[in-house]
Amino acid sequence: MTLLDAAKLGPSLSVFIQVTLEKQIEEMLESFEQSIKRFPEVMECYLMTGDSDYLLRVVVRDTVELQHFIIERLTKARGVANIRSSFALKQVKYKTALPENVLVGSQSARAWRLSFRAASPPNAAFMELSLVAGAASQP
Repeated sequence: MTLLDAAKLGPSLSVFIQVTLEKQIEEMLESFEQSIKRFPEVMECYLMTGDSDYLLRVVVRDTVELQHFIIERLTKARGVANIRSSFALKQVKYKTALPENVLVGSQSARAWRLSFRAASPPNAAFMELSLVAGAASQP
């Protein structure tokens, strides 16, 4: 897997969208989730507790593209009752590695070991996950 530096690819907006459905029944939740999986702009989607049912992280080039996404796609997903969006002004922290206590502190008989290797060309990297049998150990 290659991680790309989004800033070097050109301008983009990261938008967090809270979605509330008309009803929180299994059929409607599944239908919404299937719709979301077809939208390439949606980078992450979480079923939430609290005021909204879902939290989406969407990446678009500009507000025109965001408007198109919301009006032409998101509002047409079955069961959508309310949409609230917020723009990210600045990304303060972003990481892809899981916290060590999640990996090492597990009672599971198997643990994930992460290893990072530089890839060519420069500024590209990928993460290799390997399943390690037995208890987790420090590298």
